[in-house]
Amino acid sequence: MKLDKQNSVVLVVDIQERLFPVMSNKESLLESNKKLLAGAQVLDLPVLVTQQYTKGLGETLPELSELIKDFSPIEKTVFSCYDEPDFISALEEKDRQNVVITGIESHVCVLQTAIDLKEAGYNPVVVFDCVSSRKESDKALALERFRHEGIMVTGMESLLFELTRGAKEPGFKEISKIVK
Repeated sequence: MKLDKQNSVVLVVDIQERLFPVMSNKESLLESNKKLLAGAQVLDLPVLVTQQYTKGLGETLPELSELIKDFSPIEKTVFSCYDEPDFISALEEKDRQNVVITGIESHVCVLQTAIDLKEAGYNPVVVFDCVSSRKESDKALALERFRHEGIMVTGMESLLFELTRGAKEPGFKEISKIVK
């Protein structure tokens, strides 16, 4: 399946103040997500953000929320974003089939969301260097499940260049600077 920016939306799942500090490889996770979101802005991709029980887990990391135009997180208390009616409404409003997923934790909320999106007829795309879990073994388990479920997994740099399409396209130079 070829990805294009006209039919793609980015979904940031629960990268929150009290959950993020216990994630495996959190520094790399943050940098990859910052690059992905900066690239999404260059490519004019819509971005949806969820927050799991904000009262207990805090807000989306400011390093990320400040990169998102019209930042307006969707509150949820369920693991799968697709079990949250406000998320479904926001996604349907974007009218795009490819849902590029980033966030935490890869083996819980990200996994359940990806499976539910696929079952609902969307094309979930998990950006593997932009997801994490507390334990690396849980992230590895999630990768196996993504593969078993037939869910596309890619990397941040690969995704941004695929959506850019070529060196003569608008945004190529900015994307090149972002990924370096």
